[in-house]
Amino acid sequence: MIQLCRFTFVLFLLALNAPAKPNFVIIMADDMGYGDATCYGGKIHTPNLDRMAKEGMRFTDFHSSGNVCSPTRAGLMTGRYQQRAGIPGVINADPAIGAHHHGLHPDKEITFSKLLKEAGYATAICGKWHLGYTRNFNPIHHKFDRFNGFVSGNIDYHSHHDRMGVYDWWDGLELVKQEGYSTHLITKHALDFIEKSKDGPFCLYVAHEAVHGPWQGPNDPPERGPNKKPGIKFADRHRAFAEMLVEMDRGVGQILDKLVELELDKNTFLFFLSDNGPAGGSAGPLRGHKGSNWEGGHRVPGIAWWPDTIAAGKTTDELGISLDLMPTMLSMAGVEAPAGHPFDGIDLSPLLKDGKPLAERSLFWEGPNPKSMMAMRKGAWKLMMSHSGEPKVVGLYDLSKDIGEKTDLSEMHPDKVKAMQEAYQAWHEEVARDATPQRNEAAKP
Repeated sequence: MIQLCRFTFVLFLLALNAPAKPNFVIIMADDMGYGDATCYGGKIHTPNLDRMAKEGMRFTDFHSSGNVCSPTRAGLMTGRYQQRAGIPGVINADPAIGAHHHGLHPDKEITFSKLLKEAGYATAICGKWHLGYTRNFNPIHHKFDRFNGFVSGNIDYHSHHDRMGVYDWWDGLELVKQEGYSTHLITKHALDFIEKSKDGPFCLYVAHEAVHGPWQGPNDPPERGPNKKPGIKFADRHRAFAEMLVEMDRGVGQILDKLVELELDKNTFLFFLSDNGPAGGSAGPLRGHKGSNWEGGHRVPGIAWWPDTIAAGKTTDELGISLDLMPTMLSMAGVEAPAGHPFDGIDLSPLLKDGKPLAERSLFWEGPNPKSMMAMRKGAWKLMMSHSGEPKVVGLYDLSKDIGEKTDLSEMHPDKVKAMQEAYQAWHEEVARDATPQRNEAAKP
């Protein structure tokens, strides 16, 4: 009995001295360009994103896995190319085209929320889902304890009606009436979750609507819903966009301050990114914008923050992608993925914690239909292709010298082009082979 008590006491001391599992906060902006934040050369002052960069690590070569909303979110949630989940394009709000049968299947896909929940984490998403419109795709079924936000691609910031005029604000599995500017509400729910989960560990996904259209500042009228008014004039869009960005940045600052206030900052990994390039903002020196596979469509701001763990004020040109966040969080939490379930992303911990360079790898981007541009990245080299039976070369670019993709070097490097084409084709066939099937029939009345 005495030996058993001693053994129990030793286990107690070990547990007492064991490092706490880190908390996770992922903040994703919507349609924010590479050149929008001031720490990336933008003209609209974003002091809180600048603070993150000053206190953490800023990526100059970070990418979303898609060039539009839904695909990147599917990749983020699973750590695997969105093509594997059958979500290569936007899940449309219009039920007439069958999109309401389309989404991230909770019984077929393995998400970071599911694995972290099983490991003892409290989990929440505040904001935009856009991975399925019907309740069977709801975040709650992906093991989020809490969901406060909307399921569509965008809502009126004030009335909360989607593009089809459908009211879209949820508390878990139920539609609820809640007044307020969507950016403010998302931040409010995020802060509430942090407060209630302060004893940890927790994983919070803050999916902002900003700076996606409709362009509405906090004091602009609703454009959708029963009390809608005419939208703002085109000349006012820049003013509204700036207000949208500023309010989102302010929310980032409130989250940082809350973590510091609750003394959680030293045990919380926070990462900020955008889901794709700009629709109304700036891509900075990059070519292209949202919807394209030029750099402007998928090279996005990426900032990692974890005081005393990630060295302050670091800038890295290592190649990162949104697919990396799930394996990174699981590694930090000491959680293993199921056997036989490889990720397409990699663990960024060695880079973030110790500054170790990442191994060279290949990354791929393609659109949802045969007319879309395709892209492949290997090291500093990027190949752009278009469909024309077999993929047709558009250009080869050395991004280490030509970030704006202005000089086509394909004729100078035919062997490199051929090797990259073959690698792309092999990847394309591989992700299609085990892709989750999606139903596409029109929704019934």
